Amino acid sequence: MSAMSTAPAPVELERPDSAEDVSADRPWLAIVWNDPINLMSYVTYVFQAVFAYPKAKAEKLMLDVHHKGRAVVANGTREEMERDVEILHSYGLWATVKKDD
Repeated sequence: MSAMSTAPAPVELERPDSAEDVSADRPWLAIVWNDPINLMSYVTYVFQAVFAYPKAKAEKLMLDVHHKGRAVVANGTREEMERDVEILHSYGLWATVKKDD
């Protein structure tokens, strides 16, 4: 046990030092999946309510969900995307968090 306590914390060694590494903090996606339950107009409304997207952007994302089966509706930190997915679930949408490749 004493050997473990003397080892340096690797998280501190890998912490980014420059501003250009900020994008590395946002590699998570919130994805909404098509479902047989929600109306297209309702999905558009949810995107506007949750993300404050303009109607045109919300409609485009809804059509991606409808035609392609899914749409990436937001990106950010893991915690932000988990929160957004929980909110989307509260509206009855099928959503997941995925690490961006």
